[in-house]
Amino acid sequence: MSAPAGLFAQELATLDLPGLSARSLRATPAEVDALLRRVAPGGAGRPAPARERRGLDELAVLLSPAAGERLEELALAARETTLRRFGRAVRLFAPLYVSNACLSSCTYCGFARGLPVARRTLDVDEVAAEGALLAGRGFRHVLLVAGEHRVEVSADYLVAVVERLRPLFPSLSIETQTWSDDTYARLVRAGLEGVVHYQETYDRDRYAQVHVAGWKRDYDRRLSSFERAASAGARRLGIGALLGLAPDWRADVLALGAHAAFLTRRYWRTEVSVALPRIKPSASGFPPVVVVSDAEFTQAHVALRLFGPDLALSLSTREPAPLRDGLVRIAVTTMSAGSSTEPGGYSTPGTAQEQFSISDERPPAEVAAMLVAAGYEPVWKDAFPLVDTAPGT
Repeated sequence: MSAPAGLFAQELATLDLPGLSARSLRATPAEVDALLRRVAPGGAGRPAPARERRGLDELAVLLSPAAGERLEELALAARETTLRRFGRAVRLFAPLYVSNACLSSCTYCGFARGLPVARRTLDVDEVAAEGALLAGRGFRHVLLVAGEHRVEVSADYLVAVVERLRPLFPSLSIETQTWSDDTYARLVRAGLEGVVHYQETYDRDRYAQVHVAGWKRDYDRRLSSFERAASAGARRLGIGALLGLAPDWRADVLALGAHAAFLTRRYWRTEVSVALPRIKPSASGFPPVVVVSDAEFTQAHVALRLFGPDLALSLSTREPAPLRDGLVRIAVTTMSAGSSTEPGGYSTPGTAQEQFSISDERPPAEVAAMLVAAGYEPVWKDAFPLVDTAPGT
């Protein structure tokens, strides 16, 4: 039975995403010029532009081929906006994969049910050992990741994991299957701070084509999960679209921008972060239906930064080091480092199937050194966590 549509689903149904994407493709150089005048950083004797809420029409222009011809100027404006809002602080985090067991069949995922891969679910002690290694490398922000298996990765299991790791990590988030309001509330009481769910694609028809079986096939339940998590007390929400999954990547970025704006308005005490992972090689063998170039990838981040100055932009080790190093100087405020995408991958690598291959294999200390050399401050731990240090208080 499909879950009832959430509030954003109702808003999304009113948006003409194909029309906005077409609007992007026909944007003119004159429209880009006009937009640049509104977002360009203040020059000598000229004040910075007044802060304003930008609409999806403007995001469409920022994503246009015409804007791509002015990417350097737009990137400068995005850099100035990022520095004005976030300073030179870049939050570092690590994913901690606890299980690759999965009952969903997502055609693009290396964990998909039916793939003949090595499966592993860590017990709580093994998760704690992985956590201790990450803490020893400096991390205080950890994202717990699992496939969709409600028996091996149950609510009770996740609560036990969060309670065990909470003394090590002031900031714990999960990227797992979707849950009920009650389960999110239990996790928050145990010490959970954030919830990450990528819609993957906002194109409902394409979503059905690539999610062929399992819990994740329910488009509306997944879309409304962010509202359930925020209502239950989660203080960080991470959303994203998987570029290369649907033919029209601009439409997905537009929908992602609309979703971020909705969550920011409705849950104003909650930090909203966005991510735009690109499809990488995995055991699924799934090829991207459209290749999003590095220039287009950069443009999408620039556009989202100018559209949402207060949004945290997150970048994973899927992307190569030179691209990550460049984007952190423009728009990115949160990035993973030294990542493994297999359960037990930090202490016993090679014992289970990874979800996808990574491109930036630098150890965390080297990523931190890169940030320092570029004039940025790697933030391992926020000065003031968004939730109390002691669970249940």
